[in-house]
Amino acid sequence: MKPDRPLQIISLWSSFLLGTLFHTQLGLMPLFHGRSVIVESQQSDQTLNGIFWGMLIFFVIPMLAIMLTAERSDRPYRRWHFGFTVLYSILNFSHLLADLAVRPIIANQIFLMGLLFAIGLKLNQVAWAWLREA
Repeated sequence: MKPDRPLQIISLWSSFLLGTLFHTQLGLMPLFHGRSVIVESQQSDQTLNGIFWGMLIFFVIPMLAIMLTAERSDRPYRRWHFGFTVLYSILNFSHLLADLAVRPIIANQIFLMGLLFAIGLKLNQVAWAWLREA
């Protein structure tokens, strides 16, 4: 039986988004134990605004990919989609490296980012197979 590539892609993107949400939630967990999570920012409000917009776009693109994958299967979309999966793997790897540079190292965040990177690599593999089927 031929694999249902769109279903695989939708489930991988969904897992990625849930992991991304938990990455943020995990960073806020100390609040529930009376600890501070305040980080003194050296960024201007304008720079932070750009960062927040970037984070929003980073989250919205997989949401759109989920919706579009359910509706479209043409070759141009598959090509666009594969390109974005590769971009996201590069960004996830960069984020993993950035988390490794934070002191002290927070092992559960590193584990989660490693898992998100692995999900991204699987997404690359499935998206590539889907592209080649077209």
